Amino acid sequence: MNYYVHPSGLCESTQIGDGTRVWAFAHVLPGARVGADCNICDQVFIENDVVLGDRVTVKCGVQLWDGLRIGDDVFIGPNATFTNDRFPRSKQYPEAFAQTRIEHHASIGANATILPGLTIGQHAMIGAGAVVTHSVPPYAIVVGNPARIVGYATTPVDTKKPSPASAPQTVGDGNCQVRGVRYLEMPVFEDLRGALTVGHFPADVPFQPQRYFMVFDVPSKDVRGEHAHKVCEQFLVCVRGSLRVVADDGHTRQEFVLNHPRKGLHLPAMTWASQYAYSPDAVLLVFASHAYDADDYIRDYASFLNLVAEQDAR
Repeated sequence: MNYYVHPSGLCESTQIGDGTRVWAFAHVLPGARVGADCNICDQVFIENDVVLGDRVTVKCGVQLWDGLRIGDDVFIGPNATFTNDRFPRSKQYPEAFAQTRIEHHASIGANATILPGLTIGQHAMIGAGAVVTHSVPPYAIVVGNPARIVGYATTPVDTKKPSPASAPQTVGDGNCQVRGVRYLEMPVFEDLRGALTVGHFPADVPFQPQRYFMVFDVPSKDVRGEHAHKVCEQFLVCVRGSLRVVADDGHTRQEFVLNHPRKGLHLPAMTWASQYAYSPDAVLLVFASHAYDADDYIRDYASFLNLVAEQDAR
């Protein structure tokens, strides 16, 4: 046996990885599968149909119920609560318990409650005491009851204000870290009649748009995007209000603020993008290089990472 069980712990499962530690008054049922180098703290209960990856930390007072699937390097804080039945009744059991997935590197804060059948995306951060009622995207930070996205676990936000300019220029002297992304300030012309900002396709933005769409009246709690395109490029301008955009090339993530009509964000193909923190008056104008094609969308982050890896290997 290459794992440790405290003399006051009860581990009935033999599917325990090397180096895992099961501490006092923890109880692991026979069907549970626990990976290597996990730390199962005092007074943890793990039911039969539970799978834990490697290097998972489960702090004191947590119960892991049937249907829970936990990836590698996940942290579960003290007294976090998981559920697996949306309509529980005493002595009445569903044919199958809802499966909840906690993807790798996610963290669940102390006393958080996770409703059944959800997916907590990789690297997501669930705040202490949050009540999670919907699936959480990768890297998202959620807090509150019900839990809402308040940010992303990514690089620092660029909040630089627009500077006077007579020609398009990349915000932050070109320090966009995500492959192919350009964060632009377009020229502004002002006189007594008002202000005007202008951009040229394809001179300023390197594609000829085939369509546009506008996003508005978005409740601030909601997140838009959460997908990538195989071939379509986009250019985003927040013509009113403000919002935040997270761009991801599969290796690097960066967050941008669109809070002025002169600011634009060019997203090349194969860029995973999310928009959130819309102000109540926000209006987002998006130019697209291609007509709508449902097959061009990549809506699953894991699939996106696989495609990026395939491209990198070529």
